[in-house]
Amino acid sequence: MGRILAIDFGRKRCGIAATDPLRIVASGVSTVATAQLISFVQEYRRANGIDFIVVGEPRDMHGNPSESTRFLRPVIARLRAAIPDLPVLSFDERFTSVLAHRAMLDGGLGKMARRDKALVDEISATIILNDFLASRQYQEYKETEQI
Repeated sequence: MGRILAIDFGRKRCGIAATDPLRIVASGVSTVATAQLISFVQEYRRANGIDFIVVGEPRDMHGNPSESTRFLRPVIARLRAAIPDLPVLSFDERFTSVLAHRAMLDGGLGKMARRDKALVDEISATIILNDFLASRQYQEYKETEQI
């Protein structure tokens, strides 16, 4: 069993989170410029090992793909082409930015720290990954893929 990497996609930057090798804890890793995402994932994989990637899929309030999905799809296609042996799964990311801001408030972060959009993206990626680990989608994936 290896790590799972989660990506909170943004047009300018992406928040990154990963599990420990036993997939018990999800932690924020970094925020990277979207243009550097593929090289970052390749390097992270070489250094830490990854079994698969979970990408937050932006959806509207009704569960339909949001406007930003059109920017995400080409990036996922390039990621799959660059690392064809690494599965890339999509996972609903609704409300993660709101939850990230709430976590920052609850954690006592000051006003200036809460304005750090890179930190919000990293926390959002961590929330996506935690939600994925608790999801039926993950349980079904484990059963079918024997991971």
